[in-house]
Amino acid sequence: MRSALVLNASFEPLSVVPARRAVWLVFAEKADLVEEDGTELHSPSITLPSPLVIRLRYMVKVPYHRRTALSRRAVFARDDYRCQYCGTVADSIDHVLPRSRGGEHIWENVAAACRPCNLAKRDRTPDEAGMRLARPCRAPRSSSWVVVSVARVPEAWKPYLALAS
Repeated sequence: MRSALVLNASFEPLSVVPARRAVWLVFAEKADLVEEDGTELHSPSITLPSPLVIRLRYMVKVPYHRRTALSRRAVFARDDYRCQYCGTVADSIDHVLPRSRGGEHIWENVAAACRPCNLAKRDRTPDEAGMRLARPCRAPRSSSWVVVSVARVPEAWKPYLALAS
């Protein structure tokens, strides 16, 4: 089953939920249907459109600044699945300042790398290994958590995610 983007009453992206949960929120009159995917969900007594985007009818206060969780998948998505040293397809994660030398496992210290570059760099810094990062390592934008939570971002979500960036 597909996923649906949940927007706050102010159209700020809040989360991604299964379409079944989104239908329940619409049916319970807690949310309004904003975008549908063209298919329908049937029960013995009613038929409802399958939602792609819903908006809550009330404002939800988010008590924290959402930050994308650090994971292999998220690092690969941030770096476009490319090695940050040579540009080929990445298949591993490299700590720019090696953990053996006090480097932390944080966004600003990890980069996608291919196995040959990762092995060539070993436990050295890029300068010591004569290598250069294609771009600096940074935490992703505020709406990047959506890209990590679904395999492919539907076109209908993009206008709402662009507002949050």
